[in-house]
Amino acid sequence: MVKTILSGIALTAILWSCSTTKSKETLTNKKEEKMELKSNKQKVIELLNSIENGDSKPVAYINPNNYKQHNLAVGDGLEGFGQVLSQLPKGSAKVEVIRAFEDGNFVFTHTKYNFFGPKAGFDIFRFEDGLIVEHWDNLQDISTETVSGRTQFDGSSEITNLNKTKANKELVKNFVADVLMGANPDKITDYISTETYLQHNPNVGDGLSGLGKALEELAKAGMPMKFTKNHKILGEGNFVLSVSEGEFLNKHVAFYDLFRIENDKIVEHWDTIEEILEVSKSKNMNGKF
Repeated sequence: MVKTILSGIALTAILWSCSTTKSKETLTNKKEEKMELKSNKQKVIELLNSIENGDSKPVAYINPNNYKQHNLAVGDGLEGFGQVLSQLPKGSAKVEVIRAFEDGNFVFTHTKYNFFGPKAGFDIFRFEDGLIVEHWDNLQDISTETVSGRTQFDGSSEITNLNKTKANKELVKNFVADVLMGANPDKITDYISTETYLQHNPNVGDGLSGLGKALEELAKAGMPMKFTKNHKILGEGNFVLSVSEGEFLNKHVAFYDLFRIENDKIVEHWDTIEEILEVSKSKNMNGKF
């Protein structure tokens, strides 16, 4: 009788153990499935927000064995990312993702930062097998006063016309080549609306007249804005981001320009311009682009 009771207890314990193990496995699988169901865009937003809220979980979205960094002030890999965060005074970081877009394996964001000072930033992340493997960015100090009266962040953020993504990317690609790089500058009205052109660059007024005036003043000062090479064109629907290299205020810079397209014309523009660090000062050798 005693043996029977003990055998029954042992069997119950084994069954309970198996049940618990299965429950743990089920929870783990569900957790992994939930992570996989998140879009790459959601993962990036969570990762950027973690800079402010201190949540360590989104770091799992970065491939720990393969993370290439193109911010030249940051060391390569996860270690470099961690070192920068550790240098921030506790509670000082602020992050507000204003716009987020997805194009194939790329996610790009427009973000308002307080990260070693107030910054306007664009970030680009490349994914492989659901994990981030590469990062580029461009940061500029936030201006409190702007020529147009607009901020570097306000304006439309609604993503529409997904079926026109390819056409809109082609439009911006051609605009960069013809107008910004000077192949056919007279074609500017083929690309930018003559009726509405909302400007968020702090030093440029609205409309084609505002753009023309700003470029003319730079040229007169002996500091023309030069676009020498385009490196990336990314887009989602009516928004397209162009990543270029050139000169501004006689410095070697990266231009990140975000355009909103409506009725096949550019109607709104945001940007950041950042000086490119010299190789001798870079903390990684991956290049800005």
